[in-house]
Amino acid sequence: MTAAISAKLKATDISPLIASEVRLGKDALLSGEHATDLRELLERRGVLVFPRIGFTDEEQVEFTRTLGTFAPETRGDEIYKVTLDTSANASAEYLKGSLYWHLDGTMNQVPILASLLSAKVLSPTGGDTEFCNTYAAWDMLAEEDKKQIEALRVVHSAWASLFYYDPEPSLAMTKQMMAIGEQDLPLVWKHRSGRNSLVLGCTAHHVIGMDPTESTKLLVRLRDWATQPHFVYSHEWSVGDAVMWDNTGTMHRATPFDVNSGRHLHRVSLKGQEPVAA
Repeated sequence: MTAAISAKLKATDISPLIASEVRLGKDALLSGEHATDLRELLERRGVLVFPRIGFTDEEQVEFTRTLGTFAPETRGDEIYKVTLDTSANASAEYLKGSLYWHLDGTMNQVPILASLLSAKVLSPTGGDTEFCNTYAAWDMLAEEDKKQIEALRVVHSAWASLFYYDPEPSLAMTKQMMAIGEQDLPLVWKHRSGRNSLVLGCTAHHVIGMDPTESTKLLVRLRDWATQPHFVYSHEWSVGDAVMWDNTGTMHRATPFDVNSGRHLHRVSLKGQEPVAA
């Protein structure tokens, strides 16, 4: 089935465990004719790359709508501007956390299903986007590890990610991030499909009921496991590229870049379909 879908989509696997490149033209993508196959390939591969497809904002929204229920941004905007330029995005400071492995929407009851990112302006150096397959990371864990962690729960918070990029934040900033809230989530997301994935990243603060030292060691060990090279795809952007990822079974991060470079990408998202919390 997957081989047949890949042929229809002119898709090739980039690495064995994650990411496929799709070479369909823009008109074919916007038609919606291939939506079901694209959704299936996305679920199986985690990341779909559309090299130099050159979507306008309107086309990016239109294409995303063919794939499922469109998810507007918090303030109702269709496009989210991923940039550290505060003149283009007033909440740019919050995006500093995107330099660390994370799952989008851990503060929400139902995280977004998928996102599509399109490159507009790039940094001369750095600024790649890395993705890791948390389905595959679970599948390849030792059975002993699976038994140890499958019932554990973890407190996730936006303020936990703050300390990754600002080791000594002001009290005002700490309170601001704490106001976003916390979520108690399972360490293993048991999906309706029957598949499992790991729920990790920089918002993971502690394992409930575990000694703090042991909790930290476990979360770091699992993060290191899930982000090994064979689970990871690193996308080196060209202007016009679009990349879609399954937010329910991957984590992602940007690699370091010059914050004054004007790097600017546009993101749209699909509404989530199932909660993480069991």
